[in-house]
Amino acid sequence: MDKYKVTHRLLKQSIKSLVNRQLTSNNPIYRSISALTLGNGGRNPQLYRSFGSLATKVERNPSFSSLNSDDVSYFKGVLGESNVVQDEDRLETANIDWMHKYKGSSKLLLLPRNTEEVSKILKYCNSRRLAVVPQGGNTGLVGGSVPVFDEVIINAGSMNKIIAFDKVSGILVCEAGCILENLISYLDNQGFIMPLDLGAKGSCQIGGNVSTNAGGLRFVRYGSLHGNVLGLEAVLANGDVLDMLGTLRKDNTGYDLKHLFIGSEGSLGIVTKVSILTPPKLSSVNIAFLACEDYLSCQKLLSEAKRKLGEILSAFEFLDSHAMDLVLNHLEGVRNPLPSAVHNFYVLIETTGSDESYDKEKLEAFLLHSMESGLISDGALAQDINQASSFWRIREGVPEALMRAGPVYKYDLSIPVEKMYSLVEEMRLRLGQSANVVGYGHLGDGNLHLNVSAPRYDDTILAQIEPYVYEWTSKHRGSISAEHGLGLMKANEIFYSKSHETVQLMASIKKLLDPNGILNPYKVLPHSLCSYS
Repeated sequence: MDKYKVTHRLLKQSIKSLVNRQLTSNNPIYRSISALTLGNGGRNPQLYRSFGSLATKVERNPSFSSLNSDDVSYFKGVLGESNVVQDEDRLETANIDWMHKYKGSSKLLLLPRNTEEVSKILKYCNSRRLAVVPQGGNTGLVGGSVPVFDEVIINAGSMNKIIAFDKVSGILVCEAGCILENLISYLDNQGFIMPLDLGAKGSCQIGGNVSTNAGGLRFVRYGSLHGNVLGLEAVLANGDVLDMLGTLRKDNTGYDLKHLFIGSEGSLGIVTKVSILTPPKLSSVNIAFLACEDYLSCQKLLSEAKRKLGEILSAFEFLDSHAMDLVLNHLEGVRNPLPSAVHNFYVLIETTGSDESYDKEKLEAFLLHSMESGLISDGALAQDINQASSFWRIREGVPEALMRAGPVYKYDLSIPVEKMYSLVEEMRLRLGQSANVVGYGHLGDGNLHLNVSAPRYDDTILAQIEPYVYEWTSKHRGSISAEHGLGLMKANEIFYSKSHETVQLMASIKKLLDPNGILNPYKVLPHSLCSYS
């Protein structure tokens, strides 16, 4: 606790130096996945699956083949014995997502080492109509990276080379299996940073990040991967390799096809290489952890931060008191930077610039003005990297704390900022004492992470959440998936955010690029549009 007292005191002192005033200060998540049985003997569990938050059963595509010994022999000839995995323990890990919510029954995990091997795998699978699921770090939240049935798993983890880095332009070219944290460390040594930062950076892979168009903690500063990815290489279902691995900032020659693969969750092709624009690492980073008494103050604080901090604002995150309580109660070693009182909302602001004294003075002036106008009631300014990390640990630790608390229903939504927290409040009214409704997320870009923590998975609770959450979001012209993707969980809910004409065009593109539908089936698009030809 002492270091927070020091931090708090130093913040007061720094503000006082500007003006003579102070800134006061079972497996819990597993959802049963089983065959739907009928009265007369039931159905084959390989043909029908029921998943937690999926409203309807999933039926296995009857046109898909089943794996046989000849298939395994072919893959061993291409990849070598050690890269064709049939070990039950390793398959158990690959078949289940990190939340233990979605579980498949694949009998084969393939570990290609280069694009040529991916091409041979897909060409063969397409000819045999063997369905496949591309897999990276398997950190997804919507069931997009694990099999639904017996799809062959293609994991890109062995494709982890950095191909090139240009220190003048800041353009990085790498293979899809590179772990995000390793890229962050590599670039740090080069004096650059990744424009993407996630809580799962220690496990997630850049190919998966691109395939899901991951957002992350600094979206407010660096924007979407649609803007930062300059090029990519992808392998289509028939094994054709699309070389779109450009490194140009400007290129207006024809359709920019790379955007089809950014965010398509491996349903159109498997991303094998990426070129990405990385900004230079700036020397001045400041982080403030603040308290607000109501959500309106959080909104106004965001508006003021955009105006007053402008070009140095790099993150604006928020969490409510329910999220804060979970972090403090379930994560070891986490302490409250503002222990003197309980607050309704907490905001983490990060600034990044090139002039330490100017940036700090600008942030302190902003904090003083915010205190004087009543937008914040308390705050702490990190004085070193350890305190900065401890502040970020609170925000990044919310998902882990929710997992430790027990079963949780997770929703990732884009909603106009002024309406965002209204959904949290309405869900609390709907659910009463039956569940703990938690709100946090990326306030700077209107991304709410709505979580419903419950003592157990309960169909009654689920019926109170869905489809209400989707209907509410659609009514307010939001998106039912801000950054996590649709995967299996929300494939049938896409119409809440996209028109029928738009979804139909998506299905046509899918049919053109993957006519046999072998790439990550049952995901992204509604099952009613995925014909079994």
